[in-house]
This record gives sequence, C-alpha cells and structure tokens, in this order.
Amino acid sequence: MKFLMISSFLPSALNFRGKLLEAIALLGYEVNIMAPELHQFPDEHRKLIALGYQVHEIPMQRTGTNPVADLKLLKHLYQHIRQIQPDVVLSYTIKPVIYGTLAAWLAKVPQRFALITGLGYAFQNVESGQRSIFQKMVHGLYAQALKHANKVFFQNPDDLKLFQDMHLLAADKPTVVVNGSGVNVQDFKVMPLPKNDAGMVKASFLLIARLLGDKGVREYAEAARIIKQDYPEAEFHLVGWIDDNPSAIAQDELDCWIADQRLQFWGKLSDVRPAIAASSIYVLPSYREGTPRTVLEAMAMGRAVITTDAPGCRETVNHGVNGYLVAVKSVDELVQAMRYFIEDPKLIDYMGQRSREIALNKYDVHQVNRHMLTEMGMI
Repeated sequence: MKFLMISSFLPSALNFRGKLLEAIALLGYEVNIMAPELHQFPDEHRKLIALGYQVHEIPMQRTGTNPVADLKLLKHLYQHIRQIQPDVVLSYTIKPVIYGTLAAWLAKVPQRFALITGLGYAFQNVESGQRSIFQKMVHGLYAQALKHANKVFFQNPDDLKLFQDMHLLAADKPTVVVNGSGVNVQDFKVMPLPKNDAGMVKASFLLIARLLGDKGVREYAEAARIIKQDYPEAEFHLVGWIDDNPSAIAQDELDCWIADQRLQFWGKLSDVRPAIAASSIYVLPSYREGTPRTVLEAMAMGRAVITTDAPGCRETVNHGVNGYLVAVKSVDELVQAMRYFIEDPKLIDYMGQRSREIALNKYDVHQVNRHMLTEMGMI
C-alpha cells in the first residue's frame, strides 16, 4: 500500500505532519511526499529520506497565479502520480489541494483527501460579498477540485461553514473538523515561568508568526508601545520573518519597532521552545487561522494565551480560563488583556496550567492523527 502527501512547503511536511507520516508508516504504508524546491531545504530533505520516505520534487510556485505554470504543475502531478500509483493521497494548502486533488482524480487514485489548514489571502473579506477577480478564480478552482475529494478535512468549524455558505462544497460532500495539526505534548513540556530579580513572574509577552498584517503583528507592536509607557519593565518578544506575501509588513516598520526598543526580535527560529520558555504569556492577534500551531505549542508549555475571537483562534482559548479573547484589530482590547496579567500576575500561572490541561485533553497530536486516520479508513 502506498500513501502520498502533497505539500507546498517541505519543512511543514516534517514539522506539522511528521507524526502523522510516522503513524502511516507504522501501518505498513510506503510513504511518498511531493513538494517544491527541495534544494532549499536540504536538512528536512535528508531527515525525511532517513526516515525511509520517498521524496519527489514538483514544479510548484508557492505564490502567484500564472495559468501556464499551474497547468504545467497539474500535468506534472498527474504524470508523477501515475508513476507512484498511490492508494491514498492527502493534499494540504491551496495549490496542493486544488491541483493535487484534480491530478489524483485524473490518475484514478482510489482515496483522495483534502485538508484545509487555513484560508489566507484568497479569502480575506469575502464575508462582505465583495470578491476580486483573483478570489473568484481561486474559489472556482476550489469548488472544482473538492468535487473530486472523497472527504474534506477542516481545522475549525468556521472554515467549514464558510465553504458551505459559498457553495464550494456539494451538500452531500463528507467533511470532518479536526483539532488542528495537534501538538506533541512530549516535545513541548511545561517550562518554569520567567522571573524578575525580585523572584516574581515577569510580564513577558511573545508572538511567533510570519510577519504579515493579518497575523496582527501591527496591533501587537502598537499594544507594546502603549503598555511600555505605563509598565516599562514589560517585555515583548517577536519571532518570525518577512514573507513573500501581499500583506507582509515592511522591513522599515520592523526596524522602527526594534530601534525604539518596544520589541525584542528573535528572527526566524527552527526551534521556538527557547522563545516560549522566555515568555509568560503568548499572544496571537491574528485575523483568521486554521488552528494556530504556535498557540498549541505555547499552551503545551504551560503558557496563558491572548488571541482573537476569530475563526481558528477562538477554539484554543476558554475566555477567562486559560486566557483572553479579544476582538480582531482591537488594540484597546489587546492592551486591556495584557493589563490583566500585569496587574494580577497570579493569573499567569493559573491560566498557564489550564492551557496545559487543554493541550493534553484536546490537542495531543496522537489523538488528532488517530481521528484523521480513522476518517480516512486507514485504521
């Protein structure tokens, strides 16, 4: 039996789906992975090969909508899938879902699954009813591709409802909502909260994200500026990088935030655990997510969370129990939530413990993967 995963970013196959691939290999499947630009990720490539997986390069442009290039991608995927002859295909992120699902159908793969991990730029502001030509094209491609999936997985109920409301899914299409990608609670263990010189828990905030506007990076930076006026000892950490994306922040903005000392910038990290350990409260003011993996990692390490009352984010926080939910784009609400922790430090430890409990009971990667494998009929 052969299993094929189609990804647009090789590191995510290892970092986000590694435990799923491991579970599939243990079931006796030959594991195949397709991804673009393998030469850019030699470490991940070597690790996947060392695990016994077959890794195949595909000519996919992660961004952009060149119709000629995308047709070439579809043809390449079809030909390569015909050669591999997988029994099961799982595709995730936009281009793999669209072109991978279509290619798998054309190649007559028996079981074809799509995983919607987040909606991104192509779905910004669609609830208003105003869609660009680009968005209409992408949505039409989604609808055509998902016709040919045996089942579609979503990481939160809001994304599922949006796809249904926009008629991107047939009424009888089987769908499943899973608890994100899960988190390995053994790798992300509880770490002591950072203390100040007086032995008190520090108000040390952290955001880990691609530096995009819709991740709430600007709101985080502005909240840091406001808080530090009254509480100069508060720390604000930022981990991430400027991505090739229409909503990316400018380098000049980041440089200003660093120069005025409101943010401590770590850059891009291959291991985020040291940054989480150095913080006491995790913050993600994102406008929309699938299920944010960084929030789950912070929760597993026993950190209280501030995030938005937005799709994908709201599922991770029980308001007032393991953190606070704030309105999207509201700097005022973000600042107020931060003040709660600064003015009552006992909340940091209490809510951090509740976060760990939720991570164990709801987001353990092995539970999430077992759910997916069951729904795919593989166990």
